[in-house]
Amino acid sequence: MEEFRESVLITIATPIYLVVIGLEIIFSHLHQRKFYTSKGVLTNVYLMGLNMGLDILLRGVCLMVLNYFFEYRFMAFGNPVMYWLVLLIAQDLLYYLLHVADHYCRLFWAVHVTHHSSEEFNLTVGFRSSVFQPVYRFIYFIPLALMGFKGIDIMFLYSATQIWGILVHTQAVGKLGWLEYILVTPSHHRVHHGSNPKYLDKNMGMLLIIWDRMFGTFQEELEKEPVRYGLTSNLKSQHPAHVVFHEWKSIADDLRKPVTFSDKLRYLFFRPGWSHDGSRMTSEQLREMEKAEHYEPEGSSNFSSLRTVPSKTA
Repeated sequence: MEEFRESVLITIATPIYLVVIGLEIIFSHLHQRKFYTSKGVLTNVYLMGLNMGLDILLRGVCLMVLNYFFEYRFMAFGNPVMYWLVLLIAQDLLYYLLHVADHYCRLFWAVHVTHHSSEEFNLTVGFRSSVFQPVYRFIYFIPLALMGFKGIDIMFLYSATQIWGILVHTQAVGKLGWLEYILVTPSHHRVHHGSNPKYLDKNMGMLLIIWDRMFGTFQEELEKEPVRYGLTSNLKSQHPAHVVFHEWKSIADDLRKPVTFSDKLRYLFFRPGWSHDGSRMTSEQLREMEKAEHYEPEGSSNFSSLRTVPSKTA
């Protein structure tokens, strides 16, 4: 029965997605908001298909690894309610750490950037997956197996919380009152997809916003600063291969530069936007520049790099 839970989950979630996407399209049309374009939706579906295919191929391997570590568990839960509650909270924390790594390490950002490269923000962007994330995502959940959680339960609950993670990709819902202090809301996630320096690398949670509030990565959506969606320097081409591999090409270009071996490692593992000569800036540097009132929001040659193709903007 455990093996079929995710199938049931998908069966239930799919009509929900179709209905809410349909309602958002109608809302967008009636209010002339232009949330959707055919090209954007097709790109999102394409990236989702690549991610799902890889996820299915690696599913057996991920389950095998988690079950291996489950054999060395050091905890046990007798109460099923406590079992699922602790799993929910612990997994959400570990996903937060995964998401932070995807933003703070350029090697992982090269995978995750596909999710952020859309200049649109609508429910289908929730399906705009980080294509290669299934290759390493399960590693972050190994501590859960050691804590006594079955691999099949870990994978099921991740799929369940992803439903919420998809539904927050909308501009049609405003702030949600007291829920803003507990859950990741559409308002929080709009910030996460912003290219404004103030919004970069903020609101990393999937389900709970408490981790961002605890660890200093929280940023409220500000009425005086509308969100600019996409990358700080958006893609010049929407070619399917370019959308997936553009940051890998940029990394390769940087590694060919005549720099020290240490600098080559920094180009791989430091925060996106790091450069040996200061020609590009990280999100923190962009924020500091903005605070110093030397930041030019539109058309600046300095406004480059954290969400960009370095070789094109340096």
